[in-house]
Amino acid sequence: MRLRLWRRRLTISAPRMAIRSAVPWPVRWLLGAVVLGLSGAVALWAFDVGRQVAGLDTHSVEEMAQLRDQVAQLERELQRAQAVANTAEASLITERTTQQALAAQLSDLQNDNRSLRRDLAFYEQLIPASGQDGLAVRGLQAQRRLANVHWQLLLVQSGRQTAELKAQLEVTYTGLQDGQPWSMTEPATRRPMAIRQSLRLEGAATVPADVVVKTVSIRVMQGATALLSQAVNVTAETASR
Repeated sequence: MRLRLWRRRLTISAPRMAIRSAVPWPVRWLLGAVVLGLSGAVALWAFDVGRQVAGLDTHSVEEMAQLRDQVAQLERELQRAQAVANTAEASLITERTTQQALAAQLSDLQNDNRSLRRDLAFYEQLIPASGQDGLAVRGLQAQRRLANVHWQLLLVQSGRQTAELKAQLEVTYTGLQDGQPWSMTEPATRRPMAIRQSLRLEGAATVPADVVVKTVSIRVMQGATALLSQAVNVTAETASR
C-alpha cells in the first residue's frame, strides 16, 4: 500500500503543487490603489497632451475671453439703456405734471374770464346817462338757483349831491304758487344803508319749491318816502355759472 502511494507521488499522475507567497491583504489593496492611481494619472496626462496637440485648449481660452468681453459689453449697453429709460420716464412724468398744471391754470383762467365778462356786462349797465342827477339803480339782476333767488344791484348817486344818503332797502318777490298769486318781502325789517356816490348790494331768499318766482322788486325808502323803485324778471341760472 505504501509502495503505491510513493509511486503516485513520483510519477506523472502525482497532484500538482502551487507555491504562493504569504502577502497580507492590506498590502495587496495598497498596491492595487497605487496601480490605479498611476493609471489615472497617465490617462489624464495623455488627455492633456492630446488636447494641447489638437489646439483645443487654446481655442477654449480664447472663446471664454471673447464671451466675457461680450457679456461685459452687453452689461454696459444695458446700463446705458436703463439710464436712458429712467431719464425718459422722469421727463414724461414731468411733462404730464406740467400739462396737468397748465390744464388747471387754463380752467382757472377760463373761469376768471367768464367772471370778468359778467362783471363787465354788469358794470356797463351801471354807467349813468349823461346829465342824469340823483339816485339811480343800475344793473338790477335776479336769478333762480335751486331753492334760492339771488339778486344784485348798484345804487349810484350822481350830480352835485355828494353828501352821504341814508336810506333803507326793501326787496319784494312775486310769483305764483299752485296757480295763485304769491309774494314775499324780505327782510322783515328794511335793510339800512348809507350811500355815497355808489353802493353795491346783493342778497338771496329761500322760497318754497312749489313757488314760481316771476319778478324781484326793490324800493329805496327814506322813512315813509320811496326815493325810487325798480323791478326785474327772474331768470334761470345758466350752465356757465
